[in-house]
Amino acid sequence: MASTSTAGDRIKKFLGIPADERLDDTAYYDDGSFVESEPTTQDFLNEIRPTVQGTLNYLRELFPFVNWIFHYNLTWLLGDFIAGVTVGFVVVPQGMAYAKLANLAPEYGLYTSFVGFLLYWAFATSKDITIGAVAVMSTIVGNIIANVQKDHPDFDAGDIARTLAFICGAVLLFLGLIRFGFIVEFIPIVAISAFMTGSAISIAAGQVSTLMGIPNINSREETYKVIINTLKGLPNTHLDAAMGLTALFGLYFIRWFCTQMGKRYPRQQRAWFFVSTLRMVFIIILYILVSWLVNRHVKDPKKAHFKILGHVPSGFQHKGAPRLDNEILSAISGDIPTTILVLLIEHIAISKSFGRVNNYIINPSQELVAIGFTNLLGPFLGGYPATGSFSRTAIKAKAGVRTPLAGIFTAVLVLLALYALTSVFFYIPNSALAAMIIHAVGDLITPPREVYKFWLTSPLEVVIFFAGVFVSIFTSIENGIYVTVAASGAVLLWRIAKSPGKFLGQTEIYTAPRELVRGSKDSGLTQSLLQKSEHHTAFLSLDRDDLSNPELQISTPWPGIFVYRFGEGLNYVNSAKHLDNLTIHVFKHTRRTELNKFEKLGDRPWNDPGPRRGQAFLTDELVARPTLRAIILDFSAVNCIDVTAAQALQDLRNQFDRYAHPDKVEWHFAGVSNRWTKRALVASGFGVDSSRTAKVQRGNYKGDVQEVDQGPLVAIGPSVSASDIEAVPVGTSGSGSTDEKRPEGEGGATNGDVEKGNANGEDISTVPTATSADAGALARDAGGKRLVPVFGINRPFFHIDLATALKSAVRNTGVVVAE
Repeated sequence: MASTSTAGDRIKKFLGIPADERLDDTAYYDDGSFVESEPTTQDFLNEIRPTVQGTLNYLRELFPFVNWIFHYNLTWLLGDFIAGVTVGFVVVPQGMAYAKLANLAPEYGLYTSFVGFLLYWAFATSKDITIGAVAVMSTIVGNIIANVQKDHPDFDAGDIARTLAFICGAVLLFLGLIRFGFIVEFIPIVAISAFMTGSAISIAAGQVSTLMGIPNINSREETYKVIINTLKGLPNTHLDAAMGLTALFGLYFIRWFCTQMGKRYPRQQRAWFFVSTLRMVFIIILYILVSWLVNRHVKDPKKAHFKILGHVPSGFQHKGAPRLDNEILSAISGDIPTTILVLLIEHIAISKSFGRVNNYIINPSQELVAIGFTNLLGPFLGGYPATGSFSRTAIKAKAGVRTPLAGIFTAVLVLLALYALTSVFFYIPNSALAAMIIHAVGDLITPPREVYKFWLTSPLEVVIFFAGVFVSIFTSIENGIYVTVAASGAVLLWRIAKSPGKFLGQTEIYTAPRELVRGSKDSGLTQSLLQKSEHHTAFLSLDRDDLSNPELQISTPWPGIFVYRFGEGLNYVNSAKHLDNLTIHVFKHTRRTELNKFEKLGDRPWNDPGPRRGQAFLTDELVARPTLRAIILDFSAVNCIDVTAAQALQDLRNQFDRYAHPDKVEWHFAGVSNRWTKRALVASGFGVDSSRTAKVQRGNYKGDVQEVDQGPLVAIGPSVSASDIEAVPVGTSGSGSTDEKRPEGEGGATNGDVEKGNANGEDISTVPTATSADAGALARDAGGKRLVPVFGINRPFFHIDLATALKSAVRNTGVVVAE
């Protein structure tokens, strides 16, 4: 294509870039063939440019309740009411218990839960999730408050917690609004399980001293120290142990009893479920009554016979804007990443899990908006960082929740508790609350059967799991999070960098009944089936490390032709490994085209010195090797390539061309599905028929010649994949029509032999074509159909599958293969 005097060309000239350094595809445009053009920067900008419809969809995603609120009915209302009230009975005692974990007054747990239930439904993509105070997040907040108050004792604990929630909420809301929810996919399930298990052990260990009434135990120390100090303090156990141990036993006994009764009486299973769900309410009511009977004359909680919760103020006593001065922001800045990570892990993991169980898909970005908005507004009513709760979500799901609106009923119940029941909360034993916490976090510990599944699936990740748990126990929960996430990321990079590529061979595959291939069967029956069955060519690893049958006969594709499949993409991390493997394997199984290229011993390169003096250079084994003809790369596992990978491919091509000189090594690509990847390959000089222009094809190509009805036609150019479609009459305009008359001049470049295929691009047969109008008639069968190329004829070295690529590569060797 002639260079035009454009601003772009002038800029290129100024920068020293040849203005005409573009592929000349004009020879393919004039005959109506399907021609590919690489995507441009303008195409990329068009893809990311906001549209009116895209903006409307974005706004609709921000408020997903509009998709179901107008279909709300009485049946949904009943299910939401039952589930909401059930969760409400659980969240009131849990919220106050978790607030104690956060080093806050009990009412903060109710504030946090109220705001979560009140706001989440409007932004939710999960009907089951419940946002509020949770054990792990509360523990993290408590640790942060303790650490900040060491350096700033004048800071109020409530101010620290509310500011932390506000900042984290703002960050999460921003990430959700820009649709960055995909970042949660970088946290694997093993890291989540290790974090949950380590946190549960740490929380439970820290609550034993409260459960037993053991004084002077610092539950904020490393978990192993807490366990040691608790064991040392067992002789100092107080009356609290009687309340705590019996409460813990009662919680587990009620759950076990209800489970057994549900199995014995399946028809009443739902009723037993609700009884089991309300066990915390029963225990709290029972122990409030016991505590009132023992301490009914006590006005000061410090004078009670055992530690009790004490005064809980009515209403919202800590409302107002959070403190946002530089002093407090600098004090908590180092803990913000940990808090955000915990909020993400707990909420997204729980919502995705229940979404899979209940057959719906959550939007991670929208969930970030939900928890971000909740934590952004929660501090104005006294809330601290809130996220999804596993135990309450499970209860809500089993209670028959129908929509996210169930949270409104829970919020109403929490509000009633805040204004009407605070005087009753005075008598709640602290040991009973500790029993509730231990009972709740016990379900977060990963059971041994799950760890064993991890071992069967990926033993290396089991090491990461236990590393996270041990780090959480011997240092802190925060360090456990960082270790598991960092180790999982390192394993991911290691797997990408060390992803194994495979050299493939071919074998014929038949579809046969299983019983026919079991043991030794009658060979006559097998032969009869083989004659009747269709078969196709499959490509398997020549290394036999894919668990295929060792008896299977896998042959090399063709002498001098190599098929290579990438394991996990091709990028700057693993390109060197893949291409080194290619080089070593090719050099081992081929020879130079020019055997006597180096006449003198001193001319040979140091890394290929040849035999020692006195030994023969041209051995029989070396002469018998084939010369390098073609490389076929399976790009089915490659989505995109970067500059490093593209440059590595170019360097390898140049190296192989020098090795095969004076021949040229052909490079074929199968399964390239990303057009930007194809653009990168074309820009690197791959995929195009650069060695055969239209004129060279007509005059010099020495391919196979076949007789057809119209006379001898010369098969010109490489083979491409094609599919049959209904023919368009000659002279009818149509996109990509090949029935239009082809000009005989220079613009009539051909698409060469066309490998006929069905609609799926499967190879059926090979038919020749030429550069004249006869080609259009030839590519039309008796049924009025015609052949069209699957990919552009100007990119003939991109193939739909390996079988097509191999046939094209073999054909271009100049060897005629009998069908």
